[in-house]
Amino acid sequence: MTSIRTRNWILALLFLGWTLGNLDRYIMNYAVLSITEDLHLSPSSTGLLLSSFFAGYAIMQMPGGWLADRFGPRKVLIAAVVLWSIFTGLTGAAWSLVSMVMIRFLFGIGEGGFQPASSKIISLTYPKDERARAMSVMLSSGGIVALIIPIASAWMLTTIGWRTMFIILGVAGAVIAAFYWYFIKLPESNPEEEIAHTAVPNQKGIFSSLIKTPMIWNLVIAYFSIYAVNWGLAAWLPTYLVKNRGLDLISLGWIQTIPGVTMLAGIYLSGYIIDKLPKGRERLAGSFACLCTGILLYLMFTASSVPSFITYQTIINLFISFVLTLLPAIVLKQLPSSVTGTAMGIANTGGQLAGFITPMAIGFIVDAFNGSFDAAFWMLIGFSIVCIGALLTLNDKKGDLLKQNREEASALEV
Repeated sequence: MTSIRTRNWILALLFLGWTLGNLDRYIMNYAVLSITEDLHLSPSSTGLLLSSFFAGYAIMQMPGGWLADRFGPRKVLIAAVVLWSIFTGLTGAAWSLVSMVMIRFLFGIGEGGFQPASSKIISLTYPKDERARAMSVMLSSGGIVALIIPIASAWMLTTIGWRTMFIILGVAGAVIAAFYWYFIKLPESNPEEEIAHTAVPNQKGIFSSLIKTPMIWNLVIAYFSIYAVNWGLAAWLPTYLVKNRGLDLISLGWIQTIPGVTMLAGIYLSGYIIDKLPKGRERLAGSFACLCTGILLYLMFTASSVPSFITYQTIINLFISFVLTLLPAIVLKQLPSSVTGTAMGIANTGGQLAGFITPMAIGFIVDAFNGSFDAAFWMLIGFSIVCIGALLTLNDKKGDLLKQNREEASALEV
C-alpha cells in the first residue's frame, strides 16, 4: 500500500486540480452576467452557453474512464489538465456566441478525463475504508470554490474583466499540469484487491461487464438527478437573485458565501459519515437527503424574503453535498480498483449530461414563462424525487461486479 505521506501528498495535488476545475465552472455562472451584456445574449442563448461545457464533459466521461483503466490514470490526468488550460485561456478570446459555445464545448472534452482518472488514483492509493473521506477532500474543493467565488468573481469582473480572468486561469492550469508530471507517481494496482482481480474482466471486457451491472444504471440515474439540482441552482441562482430578487453583484457575492460555508462543511462531514455507515444503509441515507432537498426547494422558491431564501438554500446545500459525496463513494467501495476509472466515467456521464441539459432547459423555461423561474424550480423538485427512486432501488448484491459477473469475467480472461 502507498505510504500515508505519499498518498496524502497525491491527494493534495488532486485537490488543487479539482479546485481549479471547479473555479472555472463556478466562475462562469457569475461571468455570464458580463458576457451576456457584451455578447447581447437572450436567456435561451445564455442557457446554451452555460450548458456547452457539460456537453463535451459528458461525452468524454466514459472514454476518459476507459483510457484511465487502459493506459493509466496519471497520463489521462495530465492530458486533461493541459487541454482544459488551453481552452480556459481561449475563453477570454471569444468574440461571439458561436465561438464561446465551441470553446466551452472543447474545454469540456479536455477536462472530461480528469474526474474518472483522479477517482481511480484514489482507489489505487487508499484502502476501502478511507476512500469516502479521500473523495470528500477532493469534492470539498467545490465547497471552497462556492465559498470564495462570489466575492472573488465580483472583484475580478469589476477590475480586470472576464477576458483577462479566464487567461489567468489558463496559465494556472499549465502550472498544475507541470506539478502532476513531476510529483505524481503511482502503483500499478492496489494490493488490497489483487486477489479480487482474478475475477475481473480484461480491459476489453470491462465496459460490457459494467453495463450489465444493475447498480451502474441506478448510479447513472442518481447522478443525473442530483447534478440536475446542483447545476441548475449553481448556474442560474446568480441571475435569478439579481434579476428577480433585486440584488446587486457585490451584495450577491457576499450573501452567497453563507451557502458556500455549509456546502464545504457538509462535504467534509459526509465523507466521515459515509465511511462509518453499515453496508446497505447508504441508499437509505441518500434517499432521505434527496427527500429533504425536494421539500426545501419548494420552501426556498416560495420564500417571501431574501434572508428566508438564503436560509433554505444553505440547508439545501448540506443535503446536496451528502449525496454528491455518497455516489462516488459507492463506486469506490463496491467495485474493484481495476475498473473504477471506467465505472466512474459511466456513472458520472449521468451527472454531466444533467449539467448540459439543465441550465439550457431552465433558460428555455424562463423564456417561455416570461422571466418566471417557478416552473424551473418545480422541475428541480421533480429531479429530487427521481433521485430518491434511483437510490431506494439500488441493490448492492446485484451490483457486486465480482459476484454477478464472475463466470463471464473468468471466460473473458481465458
